[in-house]
Amino acid sequence: MSGPGPLGAFLRARRTRLRPADVGLRELGPRRRVAGLRREEVAQLAGVSVSYYTRLEQGLSRGASAEVLDALSRALLLDDHEREHLDRIAAVTRRAPRVRRPRPERVEDATLDLLRAVDGVPALVLGRRTDVLAWNTLGHALLAGHVDPHGPDDPARRPNLTRMLFLDAHTRELYADWRPKARAVVGSLRTAVGRYPEDPLLAGLIGELTMRSPEFVALWGDHRVAPCARGAHRLHHPAVGALTVTQQSLPIAPAPGQALVVCTTSAGSPSEAAVALLGRAGGFLPTRMRV
Repeated sequence: MSGPGPLGAFLRARRTRLRPADVGLRELGPRRRVAGLRREEVAQLAGVSVSYYTRLEQGLSRGASAEVLDALSRALLLDDHEREHLDRIAAVTRRAPRVRRPRPERVEDATLDLLRAVDGVPALVLGRRTDVLAWNTLGHALLAGHVDPHGPDDPARRPNLTRMLFLDAHTRELYADWRPKARAVVGSLRTAVGRYPEDPLLAGLIGELTMRSPEFVALWGDHRVAPCARGAHRLHHPAVGALTVTQQSLPIAPAPGQALVVCTTSAGSPSEAAVALLGRAGGFLPTRMRV
């Protein structure tokens, strides 16, 4: 393929018609040298990597999935006719079969055994998009007691910790230091985008947060890239009050993208006593997936 082709030409033309203010972005820095939005701004709004979007504009990619086209349509503020046109030219450009929706992430029995082995500590298993794949009872009670504990059993209903952090009032109130936590999560999410640049479900999550949370847009715009491996956080728990936990994310080697997240407290501290009080309600068996 030579030149950008119809898909690339259309994306570029639509991009040049928009200004940052049209999509809720502020114009910062020196005078703009390009007409309309920059490529990186469109990529940010659509939740795809800059390199992937650039390949689309330059005609170097074989096409985009339906989920990516949805995200681009929202980012570029396309009307119904423009969206239909985008679908048609993308179908012509596409040489390979449409990218299939990823299969639901599964948790191996050995990972569930590991989760059960830490039954005295709040813990959960996160997927590549920060979906909760499993948690023990204490992990659920500490971080999301207002959510159905069986949510992780159903791939369509799994809680997503990033979505909850920005859009769920209970989760926002839980973190006394919400902004540092949000910054760390966004940095980790950008790392995930670099690892899975064409994951349509990941793109959909970022697109949703971009449209619904100005705070996410601001944090996403600083291009921070950092894994959320460990951090101490002050919590205001509705049942046991104030406590401080250290959240550590431990990669699960046999399952790339999955991690065991454990929440520990200092020995002999009031926070340790608060977690123990929270745990007296019952056992700590993990929810198991039925897929």
